[in-house]
Amino acid sequence: MRIGVLDIQGSVEEHIHHLQQIPDVEAVRAKTPADLSSLDGLIIPGGESTAIAKMLHAFKLVDLLKERIQDGMPVYGTCAGMILLADSIEGESGHLGVMDIRVKRNAYGSQMDSFIAELPLPPICDRALPLVFIRAPYIVSHGDSVQVLTMIEHKIVAAKQDNMLVTSFHPELTEHTDVHRYFIQMVRESKQSH
Repeated sequence: MRIGVLDIQGSVEEHIHHLQQIPDVEAVRAKTPADLSSLDGLIIPGGESTAIAKMLHAFKLVDLLKERIQDGMPVYGTCAGMILLADSIEGESGHLGVMDIRVKRNAYGSQMDSFIAELPLPPICDRALPLVFIRAPYIVSHGDSVQVLTMIEHKIVAAKQDNMLVTSFHPELTEHTDVHRYFIQMVRESKQSH
């Protein structure tokens, strides 16, 4: 199973490291149309969403990426990845606009306001995990087909819609692979159904 990590900006190496710990997964860096066309699933890491969006346009990846996601390729967006996938963003226009969520950027403030929370993530896992938030967004509203997975203080920080998974936090910055394994299970189920 070939899983790409969008290699434009952000914690690419950390996501690759987590994926390499999961059996039967080939983790690759993805930044060209050929890379994207060969994937079974894609992770869009954290970083600066506006900069990543500009690079996606510069590399001529926007239309192909949207098409692959809309055709059912599983995608997981962390932090900036959530912002990129969102249908709308408070105060600015959306980028890929494929997931029926509205997000607030830098919702928890600046880099100085980063924090770690520990809580379980059903249905991902029942044990408490450290969740790392860095200039994190959260979901302000969502459509009926979006499943809320996790909330902190009444704010949505993880959600799923069809083949799309998003989290405000960075599981790749912890030693735990539970969220990555959950995403890989989504990819396996997608491959079985096609």
